[in-house]
Amino acid sequence: MRDTTPATGHGGGPASWRRAVDGAKVALHRRRFEDARWSFLYGGDTRYASADADPEAVAAAAREQRGGDPPELVQGPMMKAPVWTWEVPLYFWFGGMAAGASFVALACDVAGDEQSARVARKVAVAALLPSPPLLIKDLGRPERFYNMLRIFKPRSPMSMGAWCLSAFGGLGTAAVGADLLGRRREAKALGAANAVVGGYLGSYTGVLLAATAVPVWARARLTLGPIFVATATLTGASTTRLVLVATGDLPVGHPTRNALGRVERGAMIAELLLSEATAWHLGDLGRVLHHGEGGKWFSRASWLARAGIALRLARGRGGPVVHHVASGCYLAAALCFRYAWVKAGTASAGDDEAVARMARARGTRREPHAEVQVTHHR
Repeated sequence: MRDTTPATGHGGGPASWRRAVDGAKVALHRRRFEDARWSFLYGGDTRYASADADPEAVAAAAREQRGGDPPELVQGPMMKAPVWTWEVPLYFWFGGMAAGASFVALACDVAGDEQSARVARKVAVAALLPSPPLLIKDLGRPERFYNMLRIFKPRSPMSMGAWCLSAFGGLGTAAVGADLLGRRREAKALGAANAVVGGYLGSYTGVLLAATAVPVWARARLTLGPIFVATATLTGASTTRLVLVATGDLPVGHPTRNALGRVERGAMIAELLLSEATAWHLGDLGRVLHHGEGGKWFSRASWLARAGIALRLARGRGGPVVHHVASGCYLAAALCFRYAWVKAGTASAGDDEAVARMARARGTRREPHAEVQVTHHR
């Protein structure tokens, strides 16, 4: 055992001391806890936070500080990285698929294809079923999901997402029930309302990421929402098309089958272009989408998307089977894109230099910059 006997005095007792002047009072001491009235920051001997401060000068100083270069020594870690595990990207994927299927159902209703609309509504509900268990598993305790529903905060994407998930499930189940009961008008109205809610369900996950302080997500705030909507559209269209073909409801040459093929291909091209453009625009922050675990997922997604597009263009030689393989590539690419953005965000939050540069509006600068020394304190 280590000897912890103090060099002087006794353990747990006061240290040895003596008053410099017998009977002297403690400087600045006031009786009855009036010491709290005194502050060296706000006393009469300082102009700190004075009433006559120039607001424009303060704002200009803040802008200049944000626009300057980061300090030579960045003492990290500067933020805690997200602790999301594999459940969250999978939840994003299933939730987007459910939202996309609701879009397909509404489009089929407008086009007059009632059978395809009924199947699409069932696909939307089936795709939504894994979402609550995945979200609850990530939260750790089931009551946390219930506690998220105890409050309603329109400015919180997470709060609105929990409510949207519940509303989408309720409307989708009611629409499927109306289909089973033969209430065509009610099913169509409920399906239309569900598609409106699905618009938020398919995009709020991207908005949720962009609302954080993670550099790569925050800098991509203008495109993450559209990227996630494109993913939702293509997964919903691909899954619905495959289900309709498997059930024999869409023969070769059917207008709905052709339309869904065009939708999934267009949505895949849109997501691929948006993702590549965003990665280029991020500049230095975008390196997490090209290296590390996030880069691996992003590369897989890009190649799967390109393979699906190439197969879709070559369907004339291979027949319907090639189109089915292309749809499978689209679905796999969408899932890889979800994992890529989540993994890239985790890596970006651990990059202290990126956090420091983003705080000074230099996060996306593409020109070479001075090396920044980073130190970590635990």
